[in-house]
Parts: sequence; C-alpha cells; structure tokens
Amino acid sequence: MDFELVDMTHLPQRNRVLPDGGIDIRDPPPTDVLNEETLTPEALARNAPGLETVVELLNQPALARVYVYVCYWGPVTPPEVMDDLDLSKSTTYEYVDRLVDLGLVDRDEATRPQQLTAEPLVLVEQQLPIIITPTVLHAFALQEVDEDVEYFVDRHGIGKLVAALRGAGLHFAGKTTQRMVASDIDVRDADAMLIVYALVPALAVGRDHDPYFEYLFPDVHDQMDLPDPKETETMPADPANEE
Repeated sequence: MDFELVDMTHLPQRNRVLPDGGIDIRDPPPTDVLNEETLTPEALARNAPGLETVVELLNQPALARVYVYVCYWGPVTPPEVMDDLDLSKSTTYEYVDRLVDLGLVDRDEATRPQQLTAEPLVLVEQQLPIIITPTVLHAFALQEVDEDVEYFVDRHGIGKLVAALRGAGLHFAGKTTQRMVASDIDVRDADAMLIVYALVPALAVGRDHDPYFEYLFPDVHDQMDLPDPKETETMPADPANEE
C-alpha cells in the first residue's frame, strides 16, 4: 500500500520543534493545502484506509514488528517469521492474516510454503510534521523486545519516541549530545540516554533497508556512526544470509 508523498525539502526550524515531536502551529498552515477538492467526502474516504492502517500498526507493536520483518527481509515464509520472531504458529498466522487484510503484506499462495512480501509504506504530513516510515515502525515495534523502549513509550508516548528517534540519529551523526536530546524533547537526561541507545537497531537496519530513511534524516543520513545491522540484538538477521 502506497501513501502519497509530501515534499519534505524544507523541514521546520529547530526552535519550532515542540516536546511531543510536532511544531508550533499557532500560525495557520497554507490554505492552498485545504480546498474543495481535498476536503470532499469522497477524497477523505479514499484516504481513510491509509490512515487507519497506520493507526492499526501504531496501536499494535507486535503487528508492526511482523510487518517490518516482512518488509525488510521478504520474501519470507510464515515459518521463518515464526522462528525468527519467536512467535507461536497460531499467533504468526493471525498476524499475517491481519496484515494481508490491511493490504500491507502480499501472500503468494501458489508456492509451498507461502511467500510473504511487503512494500515499505511512508506517511508524511508536512504541516505537523508527522513522518511514518518502516524505521519509525521498527522503533515502535522494539517495545516487544526491549524494556527500555517499552518504558519510554509508556512514560512519554509515541510522539516523543519519533522525536527521540530523530534526536538519536543526530547524536550518532555527531550533531548533538544526549543531554541536548533530552532538552530538545523535554525528557530527563537518564531517559534520553536510555532511548538513544535503545533505538540503535532501528537506525542501523533502517539505514540499509528503509528506502525512506532520508525523509527522517535528510541532513545526516550518511553521517551516522552505527554498528553493522547484523550486530544488533533486537532485529533478526536476514534469513537469506543464514547458514
């Protein structure tokens, strides 16, 4: 499922970033993005499934984890998903069926075992801004396997997780310190240190596999000092490279 891309050439200035990852929108957005054509019930209805799909993933980190795995490593089989993500057979097929119903995963039933593939999705809203890519979904899905990420989301919410992901990228590019990240997103220094390092797997794997990685880091995507994705502990290795 593809979402319409919005021009991200001009990101908001740093002094406009709010603690929740949004920006100060006291100045109204340009009215030309809201017109009779874009606000017709028909147009809103056409766009609704895309938003509902993203909300579904953000409400279920376990489901997001399966989607990211198939997206990054596909084509894969349900048994590979089950083994690499340490899921039961019933849970694996429940998640796969749900992702197929959402249009996020394609299932080739002409092969045995079935082959699963998924296209990377991107949702970008320039005026807030909101940026959802596989890297963001991977960061969110880490809650399933990393208590530090789970704690951070429980305490601060999804918006600040995305803000922390951006801050972590800047940190590993040498542009900011952990204390500056804490100040930028309005969390305790200890929480910033915790989340910056917990998000390394999402950054390391995303840089190699997320085609929209540059949407999150247009300025530093090629400057981050990150480990080889194979060395990360919270993302399974590419099944194709396993012996």
